[in-house]
Amino acid sequence: MNITIHSSFLPQNDPEASLAFYRDILGFEVRKDVGYGGMRWITVGPAGQPGTSIVLYPPQATPGITDDERRTIAEMMAKGTFATLLLATKDLNGTFERLQASSAELVQEPTEQPYGVRDCAFRDPAGNLLRIQELR
Repeated sequence: MNITIHSSFLPQNDPEASLAFYRDILGFEVRKDVGYGGMRWITVGPAGQPGTSIVLYPPQATPGITDDERRTIAEMMAKGTFATLLLATKDLNGTFERLQASSAELVQEPTEQPYGVRDCAFRDPAGNLLRIQELR
């Protein structure tokens, strides 16, 4: 079997702030920007990796969830406990400095973890936790 990761979904509640963060701060390419019913789905991905994308989606548009579940998702996003994305870079210190100089919320400075990686953590504008590991 030859299976790859094509797209992953990450919730966003402010498309302009999310677009600015992923495009302007992280340097991701915008692959699609689709609007429907007053909502937007924005697909971004790292330059040089056209087969890997993140869809920044409005969680309230998820079919089959109840109003109570929508409220719970909104509360978890506000607390930063709903979604996590793990990224990697060869230049953790440079990436950390760039994010620290931006509007990103710092969660953890670069740290050598007991499980064998060095990483840092930030939250994106929607509260999603981004852990960025150093490639060695």
